[in-house]
Amino acid sequence: MRTTRSVRVVAAVLTSTAALAACSVSTADDEAPRKDSGKAPTKVVLATHDSWAMPKPLVRQFEKDTGLDLVVVPNGDAGQLTNKLVLTKDAPIADAVYGMDNTFASRALDAGILAPDAATDQPSSADAYDLPGDSRHALAPVDWGDVCVNVDDAWFRKDGRPEPRTLDDLTEPAYKGLFSTPSAATSSPGFAFLLTTVAAYGDGDTGEGGWQGYWKKLMANGARVAGSWTDAYEGDFTASGEGDRPIVLSYNSSPPFTIPKGGTKPTTSALLDTCFRQVEYAGVLDGAKNPDGAHEVVAWLQSRAVQEALPDNMYVFPVDADATLPAAWAKYAEPAPKPYSVDPGTVAADRDTWIREWTDITSG
Repeated sequence: MRTTRSVRVVAAVLTSTAALAACSVSTADDEAPRKDSGKAPTKVVLATHDSWAMPKPLVRQFEKDTGLDLVVVPNGDAGQLTNKLVLTKDAPIADAVYGMDNTFASRALDAGILAPDAATDQPSSADAYDLPGDSRHALAPVDWGDVCVNVDDAWFRKDGRPEPRTLDDLTEPAYKGLFSTPSAATSSPGFAFLLTTVAAYGDGDTGEGGWQGYWKKLMANGARVAGSWTDAYEGDFTASGEGDRPIVLSYNSSPPFTIPKGGTKPTTSALLDTCFRQVEYAGVLDGAKNPDGAHEVVAWLQSRAVQEALPDNMYVFPVDADATLPAAWAKYAEPAPKPYSVDPGTVAADRDTWIREWTDITSG
């Protein structure tokens, strides 16, 4: 989530890099329009965010089963991906898309860049993640994760002060100068945290109330705004080894990756009362050169094999409730019982205003 979602957890970078090397990857510029030869396309192009990562054998099996060559085109984070597809609407750079989340999906739907029906036979449990509205089937849910405040339990045990538990706690003097969060303007988890505060405190314009008032208190209490998830988690967070902040914005799936070698428990934990649920979707682009292949990609992303590969490769939860989770996830990646949410239509209408107001507050 982060400037790019590819760095949700430390290990994700290496895994993503390896996986990207495992399948065909090209830039949009490499994708010249295909000539109409009258034959069915043998290539299908998938636009993704930078955290795309699937095991090489799984990609090869898809290509063997379908006879298609899967070409993956990374395009930054979820916001950059969505914006690029909107800007290239009249000359689509891909056939399918994966990685738009529920904070950007409405922008894609409003822009009309998606074919109407992405999924035709998704797992029944995925229905719970469908977008609202008549256009909801233009995007098929693939995975989800909770963006939550994380704390370095080991740091707090050593320091002797109690850990924070709530959003309000982060504005208390006991936690002055201890929190780092990625920018809402440049990072999708950073924007998710802004939405958390919008949902929790409401819109109080630019006065002392609402989310604006909360952020003023947060900044007055020494919160640090990092440029990306990487800067916050790997640079500022004490649990990463070099940082000076024992409180950071990350994911509910981050703690299992802090289990030390030879240990059995994470050294960090997620505050489950501070979470915003992100859902990621796949769709078929309107005007795709290979729409049939694009539908096969969407179906593949919702298949049991891919769903069970998601946690270890992209550190997100599958929408297929019957998919098996890694053992450490079942124990230490606990979902938020009541995550915050904001209606996607409201996000689409107010995103620019919120970002502008947030930037004024955090840079003042």
